[in-house]
Amino acid sequence: MRPGYLLLPAKRGFITFSIAAAFILNILPWGSRAAVPDFLALVLVFWNIHQPRKVGIGIAFLFGLLMDVHEASLFGEHALAYTLLSYGAISLHRRVLWFGLLGQMLHVLPLLLLAQLTLLAVRLVVGGDLPGPWFLLQPLTTTALWPLAGWLLLAPQRRAVDRDENRPI
Repeated sequence: MRPGYLLLPAKRGFITFSIAAAFILNILPWGSRAAVPDFLALVLVFWNIHQPRKVGIGIAFLFGLLMDVHEASLFGEHALAYTLLSYGAISLHRRVLWFGLLGQMLHVLPLLLLAQLTLLAVRLVVGGDLPGPWFLLQPLTTTALWPLAGWLLLAPQRRAVDRDENRPI
């Protein structure tokens, strides 16, 4: 984002569409592989940082339950992870926005690692096996998509309210 560039408010319809699209990307057959990013977690973190009053912990919990149903995993596993993820993002949202792109990525990575480690802890508590180190690739690939998510999800907010050739904004 250019410094000094004013953004329009995000529309609820676009936020809803982006979260639904991220959920659809997560439930595609390729979503269960190790290095495939968690698109839903990325979009939830993004909107919790940029619009914490429109996307909150309740939305994260609901979509976490939907992910649990889809993956036939322990009911509430993803809901707990996404809830903690959203809580952390909302807690840090003012701080994260002060940083540039690299600084934002360094703030988002621990949140995504926390969510992944929460999934691991729940699976281990119920008697699951310890996965290999590839399990930690997903937060890294998800964090690598942060610049693309910012560019895509902020694009509708960058347009002028009324188009005028003489106005720079």
